[in-house]
Amino acid sequence: MPDVSALLEKPQRAGVIRTVLDNNPGLDADMAERIVNEAIKFTVACAQFPGARLRPSRVVDEGWHALILHTRVYKELCDGLGRFVHHTPESPNPSRHNPGELTRTQEKIAETGFTVDDALWLAPADESIPVAATCEHSPPGPNGSCTGDCSNTGPN
Repeated sequence: MPDVSALLEKPQRAGVIRTVLDNNPGLDADMAERIVNEAIKFTVACAQFPGARLRPSRVVDEGWHALILHTRVYKELCDGLGRFVHHTPESPNPSRHNPGELTRTQEKIAETGFTVDDALWLAPADESIPVAATCEHSPPGPNGSCTGDCSNTGPN
């Protein structure tokens, strides 16, 4: 089983975790680290399965946002994965929520060899883990053929 913490150097990881903590007053450091870990796993799955129509949960999206804000770190991660994973935010709309997308995403993360932290893959309306992230991800094309950014990735 791969070690997610090995994908970012310790100071880089600490910076991303600090961003999650700064954006979410009251969140404990252990939860922030779990969120960042899951965001990294999500990025890995998106890079490995670019046509799979993957989508982060709202909680995992918080970690992904923090990771993306560290642009050099994010670029280096994506370079190491062989594919840049783009992000297109859209305001949440519970009517668009498809639980199958979150399940498929978790399955693809497991296929990369990582263990999924199931507790972080909550439906958009579930606020039992309060985070600042308020976006979801829209289909990039007019036909709605994809439901998340992971199918809208390209080589570096």
